[in-house]
Amino acid sequence: MEVRIQHGKVNPAAYQTMMKLEGFVKESGLDETLYEFIKIRTSQINGCAFCLDMHTRDLRKMGETEQRIYLLSAWREAPIYSEKERAVLELTEAVTTISAAGVPQELFDRVRKHFDEREFVTLIMAINTINSWNRIAISTGMFPGCM
Repeated sequence: MEVRIQHGKVNPAAYQTMMKLEGFVKESGLDETLYEFIKIRTSQINGCAFCLDMHTRDLRKMGETEQRIYLLSAWREAPIYSEKERAVLELTEAVTTISAAGVPQELFDRVRKHFDEREFVTLIMAINTINSWNRIAISTGMFPGCM
């Protein structure tokens, strides 16, 4: 396999724009584990092997259990996630596949039980950021170990 385009080298301004989005989310106060859950679940849905490899490694380094990492794709059937985590995972799926059903009011209300309006917008930005990274990685042919 070969990477099609090294996006950061051929268009540094685009890469820096993505890094600003990443910086915004990281500086927002969003729980790091939740952000990694968002990254992994989004990457599972989008089929981004590069991002899945990166973020499962990151979550392991943070001390997360293998079980909680492995079961993210089946979080609805796994009682090991908190109500707050489950709300974030459901929102992640809804925003990532937004054309299917949007974000239903009951989901919005469930997420808002745990997050204020500002935090809700931060969650949306986090989901959008990893969706953008996935699309860049997949479009440019990135794969685990290519960097």
